[in-house]
Amino acid sequence: MEINKDIVYGTLGDRVRALIFDMVVIAGLGVATALILDGFENVPDYVRGLIFILIFFLYDPIMISSFGGTIGHLSRDIRVRRESDNTKKILLPVAIVRFAVKLLLGTISLLTVTGNIKGKAIHDSVAGSVVVKV
Repeated sequence: MEINKDIVYGTLGDRVRALIFDMVVIAGLGVATALILDGFENVPDYVRGLIFILIFFLYDPIMISSFGGTIGHLSRDIRVRRESDNTKKILLPVAIVRFAVKLLLGTISLLTVTGNIKGKAIHDSVAGSVVVKV
């Protein structure tokens, strides 16, 4: 495994703080959505549920593939990049797979960050991604 000494990888602390920040953002989006939907009459429960599911499941992959990181990542100056070329963002389908693995494994995936020379979690290994400092 070749390591570029000019690249600084995101730390576990950076990633945990970004995750906490993102939980607050998602909760805020949920509250804002609820307030907006309350302005409409007779919004079916399934529509409300679908919107909340979309917020929860698509926030991470869309932000990472579009901006290189979630709002939490951006606030910590870390970005998710392709391991093969850390100047490029990962694609949406890869970001979806990365998020699904992260969701399934939870904390277990993050705990592997400190044992990897590139600071990769299991979900990064699956997606071929790295988290770098900018």
